[in-house]
Amino acid sequence: MSAKRIFEPHLVVRELVLRPACEWRPDWPGWLFVQVISGQAYSVHASKNQEVQAGAVIVFSDSERGYLRASQLDGAALHYFHVEPERLLGLITLREQRNLLEASRRNKAAPRVLPPEHPVAEKFKGACANSDEPGLPARMKLLELFTEMLANDLRARSNDPVSPDPARTRMEELLRQMPMASLVDLRLDHLVQEMGCTPRHVSRLFHEVVGTCFRKKQSEARLLRARELLATTDSKVLDVAMESGFQSVSLFNVMFKREFGSTPGEWRERFKKREMKWRPARRQLLRA
Repeated sequence: MSAKRIFEPHLVVRELVLRPACEWRPDWPGWLFVQVISGQAYSVHASKNQEVQAGAVIVFSDSERGYLRASQLDGAALHYFHVEPERLLGLITLREQRNLLEASRRNKAAPRVLPPEHPVAEKFKGACANSDEPGLPARMKLLELFTEMLANDLRARSNDPVSPDPARTRMEELLRQMPMASLVDLRLDHLVQEMGCTPRHVSRLFHEVVGTCFRKKQSEARLLRARELLATTDSKVLDVAMESGFQSVSLFNVMFKREFGSTPGEWRERFKKREMKWRPARRQLLRA
């Protein structure tokens, strides 16, 4: 997680109008899906420049995105949404999250461009047609686009070497099925009991499979849960801390400020101000 990255609702369709020759350098975290509604744009990337015609979709990973430039003649109108896998706590497993992270790091090539006739492009257009009706059905449609596009990246890699350690195999299978949300209340001794190994061995296996230690990953899950609750509910900070797995509100305040640069109350206040400013401006206009 990064305290410097913006926090905005994801799985929400937004509209952006680029004046002729205007450039857009998106800073949304996670995976970004953009469809050209009208006009024409160009994806400018260190490895390759690509034309993006009306109806086409461009998919950016979270690393080395490059930028979009509107046609000098007509400009371009865009629909876009982003998905932050780390915020899908109850849906995405620990292994799937790591697969996506590794895919993003490996993705040094140009962004993927899908032609207008591609199934994902057609579904994106249909989802945007109902974007004025926010709610679970709308978010599920966008999530379906995300999973369909990144199915191979989400899937555990079939060419992973088979581990000679049965305990590691059990750990991989467990984390392949365990959603990140389970980490909020999971205790290491429960994991030790499930694995039938010593605490030291379980900790080492967890680090090997997930890429970080158990305590750090659990803290990440708890802080992500707390941030979502602060943004989407009016619960008291004490209640948010308890619901996120923290037994001490003072410890919660310290860890939250260390990660995000402000106390939970201060963070919520800033978020609400940004949200009020953003709501009447869902349609943005960028001038050259």
